[in-house]
Amino acid sequence: MKLDLSYGGAVRLATTVISVAMVIYHVWAIVFGTPEAIIFRGTHLLFALTLLFLIHRRNGEAEDLPTLMDFVLLALAISPILYLFVNYNYVVNRIFYVDDLTTMDMVMGIVMTVMVLEAARRVIGLALPITAVVFIVYGLFFAKLEPQRMIDQLYMTNEGIFGIPLSVSASYVLIFVLFGSFMERTGTGQLFMDFAMSLTGHTAGGPGKVSCVSSALFGTISGSAVANVMVDGPITIPLMKRSGFPPHFAAGVEAVASTGGQIMPPIMGAAAFVMAEFLGVSYGQVVIWAIIPSILYYVACFSAVHFEAKRRGLVGVPRSELPKLSNVMRERGHLFLPVIAILAVMYSGYSSPLAALAGTLACFPVAALRKSTRQYVTFENVIGACVDGARNALPVALACASAGVVIAVVTLSGLGIVFTQFVVGLSQNYLLLALIFTMIAGIVLGMGMPTTPAYIIMTALLVPAIIKFGVAVPAAHMFAFYFAVLSAITPPVALAVFAAAGIARSDLWTTGLAAVRIAATSFVVPFMFVYEPALLMIGSWPTIIWSSMTAAVGVTLFGAGLHGYFITHSKLWQSALLAIAGLLLIDPGLITDVIGIVLAGFVATVQLATRRSALAAAPASAGK
Repeated sequence: MKLDLSYGGAVRLATTVISVAMVIYHVWAIVFGTPEAIIFRGTHLLFALTLLFLIHRRNGEAEDLPTLMDFVLLALAISPILYLFVNYNYVVNRIFYVDDLTTMDMVMGIVMTVMVLEAARRVIGLALPITAVVFIVYGLFFAKLEPQRMIDQLYMTNEGIFGIPLSVSASYVLIFVLFGSFMERTGTGQLFMDFAMSLTGHTAGGPGKVSCVSSALFGTISGSAVANVMVDGPITIPLMKRSGFPPHFAAGVEAVASTGGQIMPPIMGAAAFVMAEFLGVSYGQVVIWAIIPSILYYVACFSAVHFEAKRRGLVGVPRSELPKLSNVMRERGHLFLPVIAILAVMYSGYSSPLAALAGTLACFPVAALRKSTRQYVTFENVIGACVDGARNALPVALACASAGVVIAVVTLSGLGIVFTQFVVGLSQNYLLLALIFTMIAGIVLGMGMPTTPAYIIMTALLVPAIIKFGVAVPAAHMFAFYFAVLSAITPPVALAVFAAAGIARSDLWTTGLAAVRIAATSFVVPFMFVYEPALLMIGSWPTIIWSSMTAAVGVTLFGAGLHGYFITHSKLWQSALLAIAGLLLIDPGLITDVIGIVLAGFVATVQLATRRSALAAAPASAGK
């Protein structure tokens, strides 16, 4: 391979070397144990900032070459971290909030905060940095915090920039993002698409159902709704349009399906790892809580596609044009093995990072097992996967560091307690109102920032309020997490919808409304698992099984009501009854379940009779 000695070539080589070094460092930490918090989290942030200023320009877009100003900002960004490393003994031996900061401590703390927010702006936009600045202003001018104490909290402790969110990014997120990059580089994306096509492509609205299945599979390893849309969308959206779905509906299906990947086990979005850390439980426990809500989410999406297709009289792709499941599994089925390896290691009692490392290391050897995937096993591909993993981890790393600024102010000022009292007072001691306020806050926060910081801020400000109402702690956190995820498909700022509409060339608002209608049931499910934690697999097995079954039926009926088709085309009153029946069945409780079943049975009986009459009338009219 010819060495590029130009300036651009040197920058790209440096980026590659730093990315690979970042991966090696984190793998070393998983195998031999993580260093002390400041060293480990600081090194993680050091790598992230270095790559960030080499890759992302001042306008937030990636270009080939950094300017002199980028190098100046890079030097400013890494100086505070190196200062902590050089003065490590002083940092760990001083008494926080008691020993005064030196002038250099203050300067470095201010520079660190400013540069973290600038880096976050470049990679995820203005919303989170502006939010952090608002909290800093609140702390200084409204809560009257001493600037020295605030900088101490932000920079010199493990409760600010180097707090739990950054710890999660360093310990969990990078290795799982790396696993996703390795999976992509070994052809797993094609496996997911072919697998979905062979399963559902021939059914009514088949391409839409392919989008649901493939996006759910790919979303588990990408953790990003927008990334999922950009990988799956160029294939599934044109297929849906060709099969007869209007462009806005095709884009809505892809946006909803892609967004659900963040709540789909076994590998969810980064916020799930933060939740595990906040609650002091294993990641495997979070996966267990998420299983039923994620299944209900995709049942809702699948049902919407099915009933919309039936209403429009759409058919699937001819079987002759689809890959055969047996061929797919024979040629690429072995690529599922790394995911199975992660689950096996995780549920054998080992840590989640070690499980992810096992899955990552298995990717290329597994690809080498079959001739159909052996071409992916090259040294360049391995290096490329490392570079992709490091780059894809940057948004999460900088979001977590910036969210640490917010957490520092909330902790130091006691704003969390104030906000809890405010929400409890505003909701007049009604849990439903508190949940609605939390839902709105989650959607608003998520409009401008990734799921992880949106969830972190909700955890600091709103989750304590609903816990105070007696809600189970896992249910409260899952509620916040769920709505932070759903913000990606909720207008007016819905990033997954924007990406899908761009591919489909559809109107943004029409696409956004279609996405909300497709995922409408998903906005109801979180309220239900707050009132009945059995939907989070908390409680007795008979209750869990019954609640899950009735909720799945309810989600399907609700989709039938919204899309105007059940056994046959629905009249308006029938759609209304189906929607009500669906909501009653989603709501855990014997009485509501019985009423829901009766209503659904009534509509089904009427529609069956209508259908029989239509079939009987058809031959008679044909005879005339």
